[in-house]
Amino acid sequence: MQQSLDGIENPPDKTKTSWLQSLFSGNLFEPLLSDFRIIFERDPAARNWLEVVFCYPGLHAICLHRLAHWLHLRNVVFFPRFISHLARFLTGIEIHPGAKIGKGVFIDHGMGVVIGETAIVGDYTLIYQGVTLGGTGKESGKRHPTVGSHVVVGTGAKVLGNIQIGDRVRIGAGSVVLRDVPPDSTVVGIPGRIISRKEKNNLCPLDHAKLPDVEANVIRSLLTRIEQLEQKLQTLSSQSSEPELLTKDK
Repeated sequence: MQQSLDGIENPPDKTKTSWLQSLFSGNLFEPLLSDFRIIFERDPAARNWLEVVFCYPGLHAICLHRLAHWLHLRNVVFFPRFISHLARFLTGIEIHPGAKIGKGVFIDHGMGVVIGETAIVGDYTLIYQGVTLGGTGKESGKRHPTVGSHVVVGTGAKVLGNIQIGDRVRIGAGSVVLRDVPPDSTVVGIPGRIISRKEKNNLCPLDHAKLPDVEANVIRSLLTRIEQLEQKLQTLSSQSSEPELLTKDK
């Protein structure tokens, strides 16, 4: 071991081992365990680990993305995009290497999912097939959405632009979200609008049938109002016909 002039050993050169240390550290492999476990919690069709490891494209896409993102952060050229392209070919899920994906994120089915370069997805978010976390226009910098933790993004939903989606938000299937959404909210429609907001919402992420139907409620209220008006008209018409009967009798 080389020693300095004062007799103290020189510290080892960390530049040669920094890549290997970071590769085998928990920063890369620790989230993969959460990605694996969350599938059994979120998907009732997951019966054994063999099916999950070999037959779940969402898990494959997340694993390949974590490798591509690790290389992207170290300014490696070509290979991160190539891995992303390979993942897209194999799984139908396109995640840019620059996107930040939290732990325990589950992409169910996944075909047609697109996540842009500056998108941020929080921990334990559930994303269904056909979802787009995209940008708008040709602006540079942060141009994709930031999604909080424990968010559910329904089938075919589009979340566009540099917007903030709070924690525990539920986005209905086919919605187009263009504005910020506060935590514990439910968003549906085109463009997306907040239809309910409940603090500490404890609904199961898989209970999509419990999304409130605002349009149906409005139609029901209109029908009730029409029935009330018809009853009033009938009452008024019957009252107006009574004097005529009295005059005829006289």
